[in-house]
Amino acid sequence: MLRLTPPQPVDTVWDCLLPAEVRVLPHDLALLDQALWGPSLLAPFQSHWDQAARGQGRPTIPIATYLRLMVVKHRTGWGYETLVREVSDSLHLRRFCLLALHQRVPDESTVRKLTRRLGSPLVADLIRGLIATALRERHFRPRALRCDSTVAEADIRYPTDAHLCANAVRRLAREARKLRALIPTIRRRVRDRSRAVGRRLRALGQSLSRRLGESKQAVRRFTEQCAEQARRCLSEAGRLLAEARRRRARARGRSRRARQQALARLAATTELTQRILAQIRQRFAEEKISDRLVSLADPEARPVRRGKRAHPTEFGYVVQLTELTPHTRRGSRGLILPPKLRAGSTPENSLLPETVSELRGLGVAPREAAFDRGFLYEDTSQLLAPLGTRIFIPEVSEGLSPRTRRRLKRYRVGSEGRIAHLKRQYAVGRSRLRGTEGARIWENWSVLAYNLDTLATL
Repeated sequence: MLRLTPPQPVDTVWDCLLPAEVRVLPHDLALLDQALWGPSLLAPFQSHWDQAARGQGRPTIPIATYLRLMVVKHRTGWGYETLVREVSDSLHLRRFCLLALHQRVPDESTVRKLTRRLGSPLVADLIRGLIATALRERHFRPRALRCDSTVAEADIRYPTDAHLCANAVRRLAREARKLRALIPTIRRRVRDRSRAVGRRLRALGQSLSRRLGESKQAVRRFTEQCAEQARRCLSEAGRLLAEARRRRARARGRSRRARQQALARLAATTELTQRILAQIRQRFAEEKISDRLVSLADPEARPVRRGKRAHPTEFGYVVQLTELTPHTRRGSRGLILPPKLRAGSTPENSLLPETVSELRGLGVAPREAAFDRGFLYEDTSQLLAPLGTRIFIPEVSEGLSPRTRRRLKRYRVGSEGRIAHLKRQYAVGRSRLRGTEGARIWENWSVLAYNLDTLATL
């Protein structure tokens, strides 16, 4: 059963015993509290919730409390466990999250699972509703926009072929053990060769530290040895999987669904291991790898070639951020549209049509738009022509006076600072949720927290 607001008031008889300073929220939280009041902000939760489950079943945690918990999480960068612990210990955060003194803070697993269940479309609707509220009630008039892309890194380690083989060996053995526990009649097994792979990884590290001229040959030799260990585990896993599909028995107390899930996990791991072995073969054959797998934990993450000296290649997703501002002067701060995200190296203009559709849906037609050199002038002008927006791309745009060119150039550079601000303050740069959908959820919540802070100051 969907429950939007807390059933009990936040103020209790015990609050009268507290000092007045404790009962008053700090200035920043007080402004956020005013921005979060109102039923219109909670309407997307009701529309996205399953209609059959709105009035029956166990009641959910209050959605107003959940929304405030997620805003605090992305403003502070805390994890779920730290969030619950800090809110439980802070009287100000309790009052902000609409939790009375005697109430328990929702468990971290409840908040975490609800975030995944609600998904990114709901958070994008919250951002759209927030912008619509600013246009309608706060007299926010977007005169210009600036658009730029950055990388939302996946929460993975730097990938190498040898380490991918080690992870595949470890995961195949683990999933096979789980499947054997569910189907006790299976006779075949997958040997855990992680120690053998670990010895080769250590030898590889020692050979590289010597800085000899034979380092490339050593890398190839040890990588092929790790691949051979993974190939043996893959062969054993394939035979075990075939036998498990023929068996109908299952362990006492375990459901048929758990059995099917274990089979699906092992089958998915074998497919990923096959891709890793194919990548190694293509690499040493000097063939092009079009869709490189970089992680078993996040199989949807892809390499992103940015060309920066410090980090020439990053691994994750390209996210496009578009900020609407009321003017183009220094220090202009506005509201950000729902971010558009795609895995791997993505051209700037491929995400721009989704951004333009957001502008049309909100009924916003800014007079000026600033982009960097990654955007193609003709394609960008064609997309924004129906809105009557003037396009500025450095060293490409024509028909602008020198003064306007300098003004829009300074304005466009501000998008770099805005992205740095979002990465530093709202954790936009690294998604802690796995998969493309997890990255979309993470980026949307970060943008929502930033927009709420901006709306509170309008």
